[in-house]
Amino acid sequence: MEEAREMLRQGVLTHLEVLEEKSVKLSQYQQQTLQKQSRVKKLRDTVQRLRAQRDQLRAKVNSTMSLQMLTAVLNLEGQDSNEEDDEETQYSIPEVNMSLLKARQTQVKSFLDIHRLIGGYDITETRSGRGLCFSLSTAYEGLYLDSYNLEIDLTRTLRIYRHNIPPFIPLEQLAKQNLQTDILGFLSSLSQHLNGFAGRSYQVKQIQEQLGDTVAVLEKNSLCNLVTIMCSDKVGKETSVLIILEYGDLTRCLPTQVTIESEDKALSHTARWIEYQSLFMQTPGHKVLLNLKKKGRIL
Repeated sequence: MEEAREMLRQGVLTHLEVLEEKSVKLSQYQQQTLQKQSRVKKLRDTVQRLRAQRDQLRAKVNSTMSLQMLTAVLNLEGQDSNEEDDEETQYSIPEVNMSLLKARQTQVKSFLDIHRLIGGYDITETRSGRGLCFSLSTAYEGLYLDSYNLEIDLTRTLRIYRHNIPPFIPLEQLAKQNLQTDILGFLSSLSQHLNGFAGRSYQVKQIQEQLGDTVAVLEKNSLCNLVTIMCSDKVGKETSVLIILEYGDLTRCLPTQVTIESEDKALSHTARWIEYQSLFMQTPGHKVLLNLKKKGRIL
């Protein structure tokens, strides 16, 4: 009988321990649930706050755009305000609407220009969300030049899926440096290399097109970071001059070293050619040569 009572007591204690363990787990679960609910509430509050800020910014942008378009229309209307017959200066409703549309198109184009010039990238989703294609435009002196496309695979670690970047651009090296850790930094660095190449190539093209009868581009490599130019010095005894432009920084459009060579060994040490040498390192090459030609310094 005593043995049965002891077994019953042990069974009750075991059952109480199980209930206590379940109670502790339930309490922990409730605490975790409350914490999750608190985090969710904070996230929702953050989303609402960001949406409110977005709406405020949109309202400001719309207000600014409306003001600019109205100003454009008023400027158009004010062009003939000094004419004697005021009725001839009145615009019909369709003309005003067209003016508003033109003003909006001009503004949107300006926004796109600014977006690209400050390094903005056009992004397109590819392969049903498994990739992103970035379009990188190059520009020099306010002129748009070539555009390049780069598709990034997002399925695993970030990797370059396909591209039309010129083979002489150090794409793999740039990708190893920061593609995985800083994709915007990678795109910025790649854009600088592309714009540097575009600027150097543009200068060489301008020399060939504008100065082909005076200056000869004897040598240039694919990257246009080593360019050899020949012209004739017109001051004093006419003599041929080689100008070697070396671009140690591939992101720049100006050379880091300029070498002057001539049959007249003393020519490169004259004050004027030392000045020319300095100009090449501060001013685009085609502009320096055009200026020297206009002044009658080279032939």
